[in-house]
Amino acid sequence: MTSFKAPHGKGHGNADAVRQFTIKRDDNDVRLDRWFKRNLPEVSFAMVSRWARTGQIRVDGKRADVDTRLATGQVLRVPPAGGPVPGMGGKGPRTRKPLTEEQIQLAESIVLEQDRAAIVINKPPGLATQGGSGTHEHVDGLLDAYAPDNAPRPRLVHRLDKDTSGVLLVARTPGSAAFFSKRFSGRTARKIYWALVMGVPDIHDGMIELPLAKQPGTGGEKMMVDESEHGLPSRTRYRVIDRAGNRAAWVELQPFTGRTHQLRVHMAAIGHPIVGDGKYGGQAAFLSGSISRKLHLHARRLRIEHPEGDLIDVTAPLPEHFAKSLEQLGFTESEGDLPLEAPVLVDPKTQEKRVAKAHAKQYRKERRGERRKRADGPATGGSRKPTGQRAKIVGKPAGKPAGKPAPKAGPKAAGPKAGAKPAVRRAPAKAPSAKGPAKR
Repeated sequence: MTSFKAPHGKGHGNADAVRQFTIKRDDNDVRLDRWFKRNLPEVSFAMVSRWARTGQIRVDGKRADVDTRLATGQVLRVPPAGGPVPGMGGKGPRTRKPLTEEQIQLAESIVLEQDRAAIVINKPPGLATQGGSGTHEHVDGLLDAYAPDNAPRPRLVHRLDKDTSGVLLVARTPGSAAFFSKRFSGRTARKIYWALVMGVPDIHDGMIELPLAKQPGTGGEKMMVDESEHGLPSRTRYRVIDRAGNRAAWVELQPFTGRTHQLRVHMAAIGHPIVGDGKYGGQAAFLSGSISRKLHLHARRLRIEHPEGDLIDVTAPLPEHFAKSLEQLGFTESEGDLPLEAPVLVDPKTQEKRVAKAHAKQYRKERRGERRKRADGPATGGSRKPTGQRAKIVGKPAGKPAGKPAPKAGPKAAGPKAGAKPAVRRAPAKAPSAKGPAKR
């Protein structure tokens, strides 16, 4: 990945003249109304609809509807912007809150790598990913530091807990945000965490399969194991890297689902809470002596496909408290990066075929919808194929046996049930390939 300075504009001319925009790769196959929402948010949907209805919007010289899908390289003609039209809505240009010099320096200091599609940062512990009640300092508030005045504002595509440090990916453009979001929701992105846990798991390479749900009465701030029908399937693989006698273990964690606090709840549920995690481990989550009481959970590595077909593979250095704890327990940091399976990259021709196939499929679905409307009148709200296909991607992982409902109503408390199927099983015996991309 190479450094990149974002461009200062996309269109031509001023606000009082007809404007022309060349559709970029990031906006390929995007609906016309979505293009306006991404690139000209000050123009309301009602205004776009009126322009399309009266023929003022043209794509390569032809009239276009609000649901017309755009293609890379096409030229979009947009009428003069003018001023706000009463009753037509519109958000107006977004005003950016000025950042202090200290905030700009912080934003620049945490960048690991960046290019025209992504910014990868090393989030420090204690800094929230997004704002909330009483939270004023967060990563989302620093994103304007990465965008010039006329460039799109970068967007978050995944999150880390406030006290978790490490790799965090930020999308540079709306198009790359959509691309990365699909990789995260489709579970093709590989996230590797390091953690110090209390005690040593009996199984050194295991898979934790425990459904999770929000704990009642906590306002959604705390999760719990819930094996009733309310629990969502959750899977975590762990591998013991090293141990400090029976006192603590250094583990690698790989989440295969993305539930809130998943790693923390899973490790506490099998009796090995993460060091410093008083929320889920209580007083049993702290080591005596000079070991830091901060949370020892770090997003060490992220491997994800790049929109241009390359591979992003970034490793984040440890925060000071975590590195010091490793040293005090006699661990060697350089021995912690275990091998991963070699990624399978899609060549450009195959990628183009997939895009063309998806576009043709979408076109056929739209045509079927039009025929149904003409034949049957208003839609009746029946099932739709896109919903079912999405469920195949983000639903319950294949191969996991269906869980039986709990005999008692309501959520279960965290922890194993007597006589129940073990929550931890050994990971597949097949050893991962030592081959993989060179670390950047």
